[in-house]
Amino acid sequence: MNAAGGSLVAAHAGWLLSALLVVPLAGSLALLALRQVGADLAARIATGITLLTLALAVAAGAGAAPYDRPGPGAQVDAVWIPALGVHWHLALDGLSLPLVLLTALLGLLVCWHVVRVRPVPGRVRGLVACFLAVEGGAIATFLARDLLLFFVAFEVVLIPMWFVVAFWGDDRQRSGYASPVAAPPPIGERARRDAANRFVLFTALGSAVMLLGLLFVALRTGTTDIDVLAARAAGAGGGPGLSGTEQTVAAALIVGGLAVKVPMFPLHTWLPPAHTIAPTGGSVLLAGVLLKMGSYGLVRVAVPVVPDGVRALAPVLAALGVVGILWGGLACYVERDLKRLVAFSSVAHMGFVLLGIASLTAVGLQGALFANVAHGLVTGLLFLVVGALKDRHHSADLTAIGPGLRDRLPRLGWLLAFGALAALGLPGLAGFWGELLSIAGAWQSGSTAGGAGALGALGRPLAVLAAIGTAVAATYMLRVLRLVWQGPARAPTPVGDGVPPPVTMGDATPHELSVTGPLVLATGVLGILPWLLLDVTGPAVRSLLAVVASAVGAAP
Repeated sequence: MNAAGGSLVAAHAGWLLSALLVVPLAGSLALLALRQVGADLAARIATGITLLTLALAVAAGAGAAPYDRPGPGAQVDAVWIPALGVHWHLALDGLSLPLVLLTALLGLLVCWHVVRVRPVPGRVRGLVACFLAVEGGAIATFLARDLLLFFVAFEVVLIPMWFVVAFWGDDRQRSGYASPVAAPPPIGERARRDAANRFVLFTALGSAVMLLGLLFVALRTGTTDIDVLAARAAGAGGGPGLSGTEQTVAAALIVGGLAVKVPMFPLHTWLPPAHTIAPTGGSVLLAGVLLKMGSYGLVRVAVPVVPDGVRALAPVLAALGVVGILWGGLACYVERDLKRLVAFSSVAHMGFVLLGIASLTAVGLQGALFANVAHGLVTGLLFLVVGALKDRHHSADLTAIGPGLRDRLPRLGWLLAFGALAALGLPGLAGFWGELLSIAGAWQSGSTAGGAGALGALGRPLAVLAAIGTAVAATYMLRVLRLVWQGPARAPTPVGDGVPPPVTMGDATPHELSVTGPLVLATGVLGILPWLLLDVTGPAVRSLLAVVASAVGAAP
């Protein structure tokens, strides 16, 4: 881009931010209103809207560069609700840009996926409209710089995602069920509604708790502007007009509410059913976008607004994150349903994000932000591949899919192997850097010269346990490859009345490769060139830690 073109983009970068969330939300409403639009046209219209959104995100990101200057590179700040002092304040910086680009990319891929791969219940127009609403709400969350605007955007995604799980979920009974004592899992409409209601119940309860914390901060400080609150924290050791006790109370409410969406152990129980029942595109958005809203909220809202409170809660946050790493890994090791296994692995991977955030060190926060993006790419790829395998085998059971996948369906087999290796943190792929930096941040936070670190004596033991969690991840992912990828092909095991389940064979199509290809490419590029992401997030992390250091009376 030449200088004149760059200046033009920069001049309009602020307005591009409003367009970024308006375009998918308006597209969603338009598709819902156009009842005569057929399935093919609806999917292609949604794909065009998401492609435009991705182009706007890239343009806004270019206009907001460079990211080594203080403050956001692009922003819009206008009065929204004068009576409450709430502003339409959107901004793009190094913390938000990677997640905005990730959301726009995944939104495009799930809509493009539906062009050829349709959900069993049909009604494509409503499904892609929900996808667009989720995308618009998530982008608004990542751009919001007002506490109440952040909360409203945070809530926008709940209802459309409830519809995605409740109306387009896969209602087939989970394969491999053989417990003689536990009640069988629900099937049909009951299974879809059970998973959807659990998702809404947990996340709405978490949102209510978070709202209490946000209102407490707003009433005590007289403002809802996140940047103003962060500036007050940086300018006075006592924080934004809150005592240490008040900050701890506010942080407990805000962090507790956001932890449900992360999800943090033991608040994660809504996640496996939602992932298992949701259609393929819904699972991709759940893992790649919705979970990131919770972890992003911790970094964007909790850390700069109530730094003393977050510092006080950091050991608990880190400990629960490590418990999630180990528990999620052990659950994956015994899980037979491949889709549920990927869902449980999300609990483990997001544990590294929590550990990095709780360290309150530059290395740890960089690792958390990197792991956020890497998890979205890798888990999105895995859900797309598992969805394709389930469509062909009519089951997600490991024994039904394998063995011999590399010989029977080599393209899908290699995609699964690539995703599994990236998920276990193989060096050279994106998953490695986030886990490594998060562990290093926890170790640094536990040293005697921990600086802004907050883990103290727990830091190094937690870092060791998290490192053990990486070995557990290697164990369960290699188990998947042993059972599914290698070995001689065999006839399917009879089920039910002794009749083998129908198997629709056929390797990955060009369309499926076009959907998964960008995720494979991004995972490889970030694994080899991690500075592409670290250079974007680094300056924002340093500014964030300057606020924390000032608030606790330490040198940055």
